[in-house]
Amino acid sequence: MTQNWIEYAVIVAYLVLMIAIGIVFKNFSKSSGDYFRGNSRGTWWIVGMSSFMAGISANTFTGNGGLAFEAGWSILFIYLANCIGFGFHVFFLAPWFRQFRATTFPEVLRARFGPMTQQVYAYVWTPVFLLTAAVWLLGLAVYASTTFGLPIDLVIPVLGLVVLFYSTTGGKWAVMAADFVQGLIMMGMTILIAILCLVHFGGFGGLLDAITHAGLTGQFALVKPGDAFPGQTYTWEWALAIGTIQIVSLCSLQSGAKYFAVKDGREARRAALLTLVLMAAGTLLWFIPPVTGRLLFAEEILASGMPKPVEAAFAVVSSKFLPVGLIGMMVVAMFSATMSSMDAGLNGNAAMFVKDMMPAFCRLLRRPPLGETAQLWLGRVVTIIFGVLIIVLALYMSRLKDGHGVFEIALKISAVLVMPMTLPLLLCLFIKKVPHWSAVFSAAATIIPSSFSTFSSSDYWNLQHTVFWVLITGTVAFLLTMFFWNTSDDAYKKQVAGFFEKMHRPVNFATEVGEGNDGRQLMVMGRFTLAIAVFTALLLAVPNPASGRASIAALAAVLGAVGVLLVCAGRRRHRANN
Repeated sequence: MTQNWIEYAVIVAYLVLMIAIGIVFKNFSKSSGDYFRGNSRGTWWIVGMSSFMAGISANTFTGNGGLAFEAGWSILFIYLANCIGFGFHVFFLAPWFRQFRATTFPEVLRARFGPMTQQVYAYVWTPVFLLTAAVWLLGLAVYASTTFGLPIDLVIPVLGLVVLFYSTTGGKWAVMAADFVQGLIMMGMTILIAILCLVHFGGFGGLLDAITHAGLTGQFALVKPGDAFPGQTYTWEWALAIGTIQIVSLCSLQSGAKYFAVKDGREARRAALLTLVLMAAGTLLWFIPPVTGRLLFAEEILASGMPKPVEAAFAVVSSKFLPVGLIGMMVVAMFSATMSSMDAGLNGNAAMFVKDMMPAFCRLLRRPPLGETAQLWLGRVVTIIFGVLIIVLALYMSRLKDGHGVFEIALKISAVLVMPMTLPLLLCLFIKKVPHWSAVFSAAATIIPSSFSTFSSSDYWNLQHTVFWVLITGTVAFLLTMFFWNTSDDAYKKQVAGFFEKMHRPVNFATEVGEGNDGRQLMVMGRFTLAIAVFTALLLAVPNPASGRASIAALAAVLGAVGVLLVCAGRRRHRANN
C-alpha cells in the first residue's frame, strides 16, 4: 500500500494519546485510594465504558471473528450470555458490588470468609491474570501482523510498554480515562465497518440472501448437529457450556471489582446499564465483517499466512472496505480492545499485591503496615513488574508451534482455571450459612475434573463436558459445606452477618467519600475526545474517493458531538458547583 505511512501515523498518534492520558491523570492520583480505585469518585459513564472495555479484547475480533468465519452465528451465544450477565448487574449485582466499599475482591473475600480465603485467591488469581493477559496481547499482535505485516516480536513489547506507562503513571484514573477514549474509537470503527458491509449487500436481508446463495445456511446456523464440527462444537450443549462460563464469570465477586471506583450504588447500576447497551450493540454488529469475509474474500483470508488463517477475517475485510487513514484507525480500535483489558488487570493485580499480600508479609515479618506514600510507590513498582511479565509470556506463546488458535487457548484457560475459581465467588453471594473454608474447598474440588480435562487424551473431555463437571463438582462441594455451618464460632457468624448487612446498605457518597469531581472528569475527557475528532477530521485531506471521505466525516462528526456534549456538561457542572 503506497499510503502505508498515513496508517502508521494514525497508530503513532494513538499511542502518543495514551501516553498523554497517563501524564494528565497522574495529578488525579494523590493516594493509594486514588491510584487503585479512583477513590470511588468515578462517574457512571466513565466506569461503565471502562467496565465494557475490560470485558473484551482483540480476541473478540481475531479468535471469535475466526469462529464467525467458520461457523457463522454460533458465536452470538457468547455475547448473548454476556448481555444476560450484565442484565443481572443492572437489576441488583452492581449496587451490591459497590456497597462492599472495598479496593480489591480478595479484600471482600476476607470480610466474607476470613484471611485464608483472601490469601489463597490473591496468590492464585495473579498468575491466572498474567496468563490471560498474555493471550490477549498475543491475539492483538496476530491482528497487527495480518493487517500491516508488522513483526509480532515488535508489536508485543511496544504495546505492552505503552499500557505499562499510562497504567503506572496515572493509576486507576488513567486506566478509566484510556478505556473511555478507547471505547469511543473501538465502537465507532466497528459500527462503521459493519455498516459498510451491510451497505455492500443492500442491508441485512441481502446478507442473509448471500449466505443462502453461497450454500452456507446450514453451516452458519445458530445451532449445529453434533457431527458438524469436531468436539461437538456449536451444539446446544456447547452453547450452554459457553453461556455458563460467561455468566458465572461476570456475576461472581471478582467481576464486581470494576464497580469499586464508582460513586455509589445508583451510579453503579447506571454504569452497568451502559455496559449492557454497548455489549448488545456489539453483539448485533461485530460479527457481520467476518461473515462478509467468508462470502467475499475467503480465498485471500485462508491464504493470509497466519498460524490459524481464519483469525485474519476481520483484518482482511477492514482493509477492503475502509478508506486510507481509517485502516490505521481500525488497527487502533483493536489495540484499544486489548489494551483496555490489560490496563484494568494490571491496576487490579497491583492493588491485590499492595492491599492483600503485602499486609500479610508485614505481619509475618512483624513490621508496621505501609503508609500511603509507600503503598503508592509500591503499587507503581508492582505494576511495572507485572507488565514486563505479561510481555515476556506473550513473546513466549508467540513461538509455540502446536497449531492452537487464540480462541482455543482463551477458552481452555476459562474452562480449566477461571471458572473453578469464580464459581464459589458467585455462590457465596446467595448462600449465607457456610463455614470459612467453603470457597477454598469448592475450588479445590474442581481439581479432579480440571485435571482430567487437561491431561486426558480421551475425546470425552471436550469444552462442554469440562465445564459441566466443574460446575457440578464445585456446586455440590460448596453446598455440602453447609452441614458444617454450626461448627463455626460466634465471631465468624457475626462477621458473615456484617458482610451481608454491608452488601445491602446503600452508600452515602457525601458522608462516606466526600466531594466529587464530576465536572473535572467531564471537561478533561471532553477535550481528549475533541482532540481525537479533530485528528480524524484531518484525514479528510488524504486522497480518497467520495465514499471514503464520507466515512471519515461521519466518524469525526460523531466523535466531535460526543466531545462537545462532555465539555458542555462539564461547564454546566462547574457553574452549578460555583
